Amino acid sequence: MAVDDLVRLLDLEQIDDDLFRGLRAKSRWQRVFGGQVAGQALVAAGRTVEPERLVHSLHGYFIRPGDPSLPIVYQVDRVRDGRSFSTRRVVATQHAQTIFTLSASFQYAQDGIEHQADMPDVPVPETLPTIEERYADFPEAAAFYKAGQRPIDLRYVDDPPWQQRQHGPRVGPSRVWMRANGRLPDAPMLHACVLTFASDMTLLDSVLARHGVAPGVDDISMASLDHAVWFERPFRADEWLLYATDSPSASGGRGLASGRFFTRDGVQVASVVQEGMIRIRS
Repeated sequence: MAVDDLVRLLDLEQIDDDLFRGLRAKSRWQRVFGGQVAGQALVAAGRTVEPERLVHSLHGYFIRPGDPSLPIVYQVDRVRDGRSFSTRRVVATQHAQTIFTLSASFQYAQDGIEHQADMPDVPVPETLPTIEERYADFPEAAAFYKAGQRPIDLRYVDDPPWQQRQHGPRVGPSRVWMRANGRLPDAPMLHACVLTFASDMTLLDSVLARHGVAPGVDDISMASLDHAVWFERPFRADEWLLYATDSPSASGGRGLASGRFFTRDGVQVASVVQEGMIRIRS
């Protein structure tokens, strides 16, 4: 099962104190999927923190394309352990070069003031087409998406880019239900790492929709540049989460996208922001 492969992918080998190695994924991509390296880096950071301190934010920079044929080595720097918060910095390397850096902060559970945005009014995931049904009539898009890892079940609320391009540019949010494609162990850190992995999926759809283009159909070069996640409330990544994303700006060959994750009963559990390189060749 694909989700079992994802769990193994996130189960790092410890080489030395604060030094870990991540397995390579089975993929035909020419570079490592951004969600993989971010998720593995968060695992490495979490291995050096007391279990009672839960991750509440991460900020990552994608510096070089990862080589999918090789494992990735993660070096953790224990920046600080305070009374409530712990900070870690992780450097991911291949070929003796840095490919990704991550800063993550962990916190003891605490009470405080609370508010959140309203969840969008959308159909429930069971009523929506599967990803296979979505690209059944789009062989070019199907080939592009089948080349990637597929441990996450996706149900688009709005048309995905390869269908949206038939209708031209669309201003507004892009929303998709997602969950791990199988049951996960009861480990909050693992669920945070799986959400981190999944948060790099579909996020730039909201940028593409504004211009009526789609990868695998149009001649587009795309790559994640930086990625930030804030974990706000408890959740399970193997239960349906609505990922509502939007793009406020694109310029200079880059597109900015933000997103929020909601449980199906309307609880906001995480927020995401990413800037990606998007080059459309004419």
